[in-house]
Amino acid sequence: MTEVKRKKNSVVWRKINSFHCADIKQWCRRRLPILEWAPRYNLKENLIPDTVSGIMLAVQQVTHGLAFAILSSVHPVFGLYGSLFPVIIYAIFGMGRHVATGTFALTSLISANAVERLVPQASQNFTTYSNSGVLGLSEFEMQRIGVATAVTFLGGIIQVAMFVLHLGSATFLLTEPVISAMTTGAATHVVTSQVKFLLGLKMPYISGPLGFFYIYAYVFENIKSVQLEALLLSLLSIVVLVLVKELNEQFKSKIKVVLPVDLVLIIAASFACYFANMEYTYGLDVVGRIPYGIPSPRAPPMNILSKVVIEAFGVALVGYVVSLALAQGSAKKFKYAVDDNQEFLAHGLSNVIASFFFCIPNAAATGRTAGLYSTGSKTQVASLISCILVLIVIYTVAPLLYWLPMCVLASTIVVGLKGMLIQFRDLKKYWNVDKIDWSIWVSTYIFTVCFAANVGLLFGVVCTIAVVIVRFPRAKTLSLKNMKELQYRVKTEVEGENSQQVKMISINNPLIFLNAKKFHADLMNTIQKDNANNQSPDDINKCEQNTLLNSTFNGTCNEEESESQSGEVTWPRHVAISVKHLLSSYYMQGYKNNF
Repeated sequence: MTEVKRKKNSVVWRKINSFHCADIKQWCRRRLPILEWAPRYNLKENLIPDTVSGIMLAVQQVTHGLAFAILSSVHPVFGLYGSLFPVIIYAIFGMGRHVATGTFALTSLISANAVERLVPQASQNFTTYSNSGVLGLSEFEMQRIGVATAVTFLGGIIQVAMFVLHLGSATFLLTEPVISAMTTGAATHVVTSQVKFLLGLKMPYISGPLGFFYIYAYVFENIKSVQLEALLLSLLSIVVLVLVKELNEQFKSKIKVVLPVDLVLIIAASFACYFANMEYTYGLDVVGRIPYGIPSPRAPPMNILSKVVIEAFGVALVGYVVSLALAQGSAKKFKYAVDDNQEFLAHGLSNVIASFFFCIPNAAATGRTAGLYSTGSKTQVASLISCILVLIVIYTVAPLLYWLPMCVLASTIVVGLKGMLIQFRDLKKYWNVDKIDWSIWVSTYIFTVCFAANVGLLFGVVCTIAVVIVRFPRAKTLSLKNMKELQYRVKTEVEGENSQQVKMISINNPLIFLNAKKFHADLMNTIQKDNANNQSPDDINKCEQNTLLNSTFNGTCNEEESESQSGEVTWPRHVAISVKHLLSSYYMQGYKNNF
């Protein structure tokens, strides 16, 4: 036994001695991605587009921060803090260069459940001035943000724990139908939560199972109480936002800077409300008093952590799933890599650290991320520039937002959810590819609407596991047949027929999301390995991108002949793939474009 212990101690000692400074640097670069991209930042090429994107993002961060704070049942000023601190932290630890983190509708809805349960609505409102708390806020408001920060803190701890356990590798269970259905259902909940502001109704807080239907039942029962002024202003705001954003999208190639319609609308509505005295003349709800400045950090109340465990898990899972989907989408679009496990750490720290600065739960948002795409953002510098502008708003402009009508703020939120709501169009795609994926989408959406986003997500994952259990046992070993010596006649886009070499790949097992990535990697490695001596990397990439996947034992790589620098014509090799069962639309949609 003593000899065994000595051997173990010697092994440990050798590992400690072999740990050099180079290993520390490598670890720091892996866990602090900012050390990787910041030194290589190109000021000449990237600063201008990042600045423009940062300005546009700041406008969205301010409006979303105010609206999602109210959605989270806390004072609007805390939404501004949530648009500042988490963004800085994610820029340091996150790998998504085009991901706009900050306040998020889905996590705000989940947090509101805990806030309303532990600190029920009282007679105070956002315009009440009290000198008894931080920033002149009432003790009631401080109790509410205390619950929200507890959810933020515990949700972040859960995400960090998942990072330590390397649960990022389990994200293959989060298939495209599940994420699409969950986010669409959650967006439906957010739109429903804004109905009372759009219609100018005084409505009590309604949540819980089937709360979605109870809200609309209440609306129809009190339809006569709708404020006509609020309804008209909401409709006008939505029409203006949709019209201008569509024009910006259509003519973005012809104009250098898109019109910041959200900022223009907010300024115009605030001035109109102030000069027309709409708050008292028509009874319109406004944002109310917003104090300026940032209070000193304060630890979340640890004594209520056990009471917000359910909401914390919902924030951790839903926030991570949506954020990861956006990070992976941006990585695929702009061709860089994202570590699923590192994203757990980035978002976990964004929640844990930000909770000490009165921040509500945060995650990446689809609307803001799409805004970075459309404005030509290059790196995370755009997010950091937006933080500077948000900080200026907090210390100077915030009190001027007093007269911003709530119906206009709600309109900007509803229009910003367009990207999620149009995912209903995915139903046709899933129906054509796989009826089971279609069924998972519909059932996940129904569970999300009837219960909550975290319940819908859990149901979708359970359905996915059930599908795996039923289907995956039928999978067999991949069989590759390299037909190097055989010549086939393949039709090309040019006139006539040309004799070209064809590689036959036979797949005798079902192709589902579990083996889709491995199959894609094996196929590309085989093509590159066998053709490295005959083709340049550019030709191989062209062949990969133009290979057609089909289940009828044929396929072509319809790429026109390309001339090399020496003037010789290089013909791409063709790949025919035989698939016994093509079962997963995740594969079809996620990987088809790579061939």
